[in-house]
Amino acid sequence: MTNDHNEWMHPDSEHEALVRELVEATDLSPLQAKELVTKHGTDRGKLFELARTMKAEG
Repeated sequence: MTNDHNEWMHPDSEHEALVRELVEATDLSPLQAKELVTKHGTDRGKLFELARTMKAEG
């Protein structure tokens, strides 16, 4: 997959699928979601709890 800013839209891995899920279900931007998954792993419960405390980039 090319290294572009829209790669989160075409999940080829659990990591990318989780980024997409976070973006669709929260107010996070794709970049915020990707950073969150990279930093905290793939525990959905923990990620969604953290996402609820974050503000969307605006």
